[in-house]
Amino acid sequence: MNINTATAQTVLLSEAAAARVSNQLAKNAAKALRFAAKKSGCSGYSYVLDFANEIDSDDHVFEMYGVTVVVDPVSLPILNGTMIDYVSEGLNQTFKFINPKATDECGCGESFAVSA
Repeated sequence: MNINTATAQTVLLSEAAAARVSNQLAKNAAKALRFAAKKSGCSGYSYVLDFANEIDSDDHVFEMYGVTVVVDPVSLPILNGTMIDYVSEGLNQTFKFINPKATDECGCGESFAVSA
């Protein structure tokens, strides 16, 4: 387990996202939020949010606003610097990802590309 500081590789949560995640972690009796990127969609990758009850020895661990976020070492280079926000869009509320490494997104917004 690699515990990261603000000067190391970083994934960030907004206060709104942290509040939503904290609520969902409590409802699901989970230890942390697992944030990953998987090959998918027309642009190359999609974001994956899941509950984590175990933290693997090679996971990178980030803590913000009392919420633990874990990222596997394969996903970290793709997600490094990403801010996870929780926003209202009309009548819907959703997580929004602000990834400085994303170079393109598909029209549906479900996948993204990063530069090689």
